[in-house]
Amino acid sequence: MRVLVQFRSSPAVHAATLRGEAMPPFAATTAAPIPGLLIDPAFTPVQVPTPQADEPGASPYLYSPAVSFSMAPEQATYLVRGSLPDDPDGQRAALAEATARPEVVGVFSDPVIESCLVCPGGPAVGSDQDVAAQLGVKALADAGMDGYRVPVAIVDTGVNLAHLESRGRDPRFSRQRSWTPAGVATRPGQHPVGHGTMCAYDVGIAAPKATLLDHALLLSEIPGETSMSGLLSDAVLSFSRLLGMVQAMPAGRRALVVNNSWGMFSPTWDFPVGHPGNYSDNPAHPFNVIVASLEAAGADILFAAGNCGRDCPDGRCRFGTARPICGANSHPSVLSVAGVDSRKRRVGYSSQGPGRLDPTKPDLSAYTHFKGSGVYPSDGGTSAACPVAAGVVAAVRERYPSSVLSPAELRALLFKTAEDLGGTGFDHDFGWGVIDAQRLATTLAGVRRSRRSSRAGMGPGNPGGVPREVGSRR
Repeated sequence: MRVLVQFRSSPAVHAATLRGEAMPPFAATTAAPIPGLLIDPAFTPVQVPTPQADEPGASPYLYSPAVSFSMAPEQATYLVRGSLPDDPDGQRAALAEATARPEVVGVFSDPVIESCLVCPGGPAVGSDQDVAAQLGVKALADAGMDGYRVPVAIVDTGVNLAHLESRGRDPRFSRQRSWTPAGVATRPGQHPVGHGTMCAYDVGIAAPKATLLDHALLLSEIPGETSMSGLLSDAVLSFSRLLGMVQAMPAGRRALVVNNSWGMFSPTWDFPVGHPGNYSDNPAHPFNVIVASLEAAGADILFAAGNCGRDCPDGRCRFGTARPICGANSHPSVLSVAGVDSRKRRVGYSSQGPGRLDPTKPDLSAYTHFKGSGVYPSDGGTSAACPVAAGVVAAVRERYPSSVLSPAELRALLFKTAEDLGGTGFDHDFGWGVIDAQRLATTLAGVRRSRRSSRAGMGPGNPGGVPREVGSRR
């Protein structure tokens, strides 16, 4: 079983992390080898921010009330990738030995993650032009919001720019801020046409001028069950790079949108619920902590709700009666996106809540199952719904950086302006409803510029702040 091992701070590991080097000799990390635990020597240690509750006695992992994150070396911890024996007795013995060591904070699952691919079913319902009309993309563009220079990270199977150009897209692209796992032969922007290229195309429905970042974590050479799977440890590496990128941006102009059309389909790769190393239900799992720290730094993070809906679940779903929106896909700091077709009907494979980390999931619905990128007969699954919503967020970020409208405030505004499709208010099929960019643009246009935006250095052509009360749902 592959795992993530969290070590306390040590000078050797901290120095290797800063240099971006592979794992130092085992003796530099722990006093002696841990029987049964094999450390991956090629995995670069990742520094994990330490959550600290702003109120005495509050849990730092509930993320409410407010939580801050420390990167001080003496407080931070470090993740490495490893493996435990697959046999139960050997696994228990290795876990007991590891957790007894004072230098080890914990041993956590490193489950297989897979793209939320198109489910088999009926033909496409409408086209990307229909989706643009239903969203109200024209209202965003008329307000000067098309995502110009806003970075959007496609955390997926890689992007193929030539295919996007052949389909009429002309996106900006940053190779410098892209990332490819070790061992992958193709370069950012030149990966094989596939799931990630579909996601990049669908971001462009609302944000055609966004700057794409290609984080091809699902091309990892680490063995998985399918050709489009990786390990959560690859996502740890990706998100740690994105965190460093956001922290390096000027505080007054931070903007980053992160699209994640992937998730966990089978609990067999995870520790059981209640185990301290569990991922699906555990807010203290290091990846869930990194997700929260990235959002706190100013990034908008979107996850597909998944394709394990009760009506026609994806064939890979192995949750049974358990709730399928789990782990980071259910994190309170992310936007979890369900799927509807262009006629505003819920697609039967869209996962339903409650979520595991936050029961009020999914958050919103967006359009899917339409003819668009040409990668598949239809851009489908919550895989397509997620980047459609990410494009709307990126468009807004062109004029409203996170210093003016925090990620939590923007989520609340998206909820407030969504078109309700289920029962009154929130429900576990559609969330708060289907995203409505036209109503969102109208609402933003009615917000006065505040002194806060002026202090952040906004120019006269940039409308300003949103009152704090718009983010009061959570």
